[in-house]
Parts: sequence; structure tokens; C-alpha cells
Amino acid sequence: MEFGKIQQPDTVNFTLPPGSSFNGRIWASVEPVQGSGQCRPSVSIGGPIWANKDYVGKVYPSNAKERDFLHYYTRQFNTIELNLTHYQIPTPGMIEKWKAEATDGFTYCPKFPQIISHERQLLASENLTEEFVNAVLSLEEFLGMTFLQLPPTFGPDKWPILEAYLKGLPDELDVAVEFRHPDWFSKAIVWQQALEKLYNLHRHVVITDVAGRRDVLHMGLSSPVLTLRFIANEGHITDYTRTDAWVQRLKTWFEKGLQKAYLFIHGGGDNDTAPELILYWVRELNKHCGLTLREPVLQPKVVQGSLF
Repeated sequence: MEFGKIQQPDTVNFTLPPGSSFNGRIWASVEPVQGSGQCRPSVSIGGPIWANKDYVGKVYPSNAKERDFLHYYTRQFNTIELNLTHYQIPTPGMIEKWKAEATDGFTYCPKFPQIISHERQLLASENLTEEFVNAVLSLEEFLGMTFLQLPPTFGPDKWPILEAYLKGLPDELDVAVEFRHPDWFSKAIVWQQALEKLYNLHRHVVITDVAGRRDVLHMGLSSPVLTLRFIANEGHITDYTRTDAWVQRLKTWFEKGLQKAYLFIHGGGDNDTAPELILYWVRELNKHCGLTLREPVLQPKVVQGSLF
């Protein structure tokens, strides 16, 4: 994960910005659960990778083979940011394997292929889009949010291209757009208009919390669904204080009517420290937000010679 990565996180102000007033207008239309002052939120939390050998003996059994990593991942976490689809459109065989390994309630959140989003920048990509959409829709109940990550060169002047592309996608496909060009955020009116347009299109937006690009931590939502990419700094103390701040923000948002949250926790680098941080997120969410998320079970890794 190179986007927004810096070497000295101590120099960054990680304070969460205030939420947008636009959120309140959206959430005002959300009907609370009868007999309760708030909706019962659905929370999916996981990482961006299952194929990590460092997880053997910690997240996976000590005798786990690489071919079984996904099987064990889906039994520890309830979602994954599926970056693999950013580099290739999944084959029917891949889809069937993913479905076979998923547990009840698990969802895959695939990223649109970069040939569509970055190389062609959404133009002349109808056939590729149809192939990708048909593939991920065949995940059926195991399909969660899909990511449309726009390249850093895709600015507000290209909104008509994005709008036309989003209108061409099927309604049953949940899509969250990730904006990276700084001009989306440099003028409040531009970003406000983008959120309102996404709201009218019934599409969602990605919030990214990363050290080196605080503008993409925009706190805007176009629906009562949060898609958060939280980029940690390899177990740095601020990873946990940032988590604490997010848990309190989510508690407030759930009370206001946030219905669903997809939380993708990156450990940074090879994501070796992501499982520990996800466990911390789960415990704090359960404690402060009244949730009953299943905790991943992590075993301390045995280091050769550590007993002598």
C-alpha cells in the first residue's frame, strides 16, 4: 500500500475532521428500528489479503497450507477487500472456489479492474465491465460492496464520464467510489456537489484514512452506508488511538442512522500486523457500540529457540 504512505507518522495530525452536515440530511430519511432510538447496524470488518504466510500459526493453524488460507480466513473475519480483482477479472472457477470457502454472512468486496478504472478511465470499457459485473454478481449472497477506485488523474472535470459509467451499472450492484484527485476536496462546493450527485444515483463513497493524504479522509457520505479503508502504520501507537477515535465516531453515526459499515483494516506494508488491529477494532466496537461481532482468535506465534 503505497498511496499516502509516509515514513514518519509522528509528524501527522491524525485528528478526525468533523462530519459533514450533508450526512444529517441523508440520515434523516432513515427510519429507526421500532422501539429503539437507532438502527441496528450491520458491520463487516476484515483486511485486504488472505495469502500471507505470516498468518500461519497466528491467524491460521500452524500446519495450514497456502491452498487453505482462504478457508481459514473466512472463519476468522467476515469480509475482505478483494484487491485481486483489480488485476484480473475472476474466472468462473475462481468464483466457485470463493463461494465454496465462504461462511454464512461472509462477503467479498471486489475492486473494479484497473484496466477499466485506470488504463481506460471508464471509457470504451463496456465489454470488460459487463464481464466483471457478471462475474462478481455470480457471488450471489457472498457479494458485498464493490470498489470503483478512480486514478489520481481523474478530477472533477471528468464527472460526466463517471456519471455515465455509474448509470450504466445494474442497480443490484452496490458500488462505492474512491476519489483520489486532490481537486475533489480542495473546494467544499465541489465535494458537496459530488456527494449530492452520488446520492441521487444511489451510489456510495469510500473514505480513506491514511497518513500522507488527509484530504481523502473527507467524512462525506452519499448514503447511510460507510466504506472505510483504514491504513495503519505497522503497529504504531497511533494506529490504536486512531481506532479509538473512529469507534467513537461510528457510535455517533450509528445513533444518527448509519445502517451498514464495511471496515477494511490495512496493517501497512505486508499487512503482518493487520489481524491484531482488527481484533482491537472488534473488541472496541462491541464494547462501545453495543455490537456482537465475532472476535478473531489469534495465537501467539512460536519463535524458534524462544523457549531456551
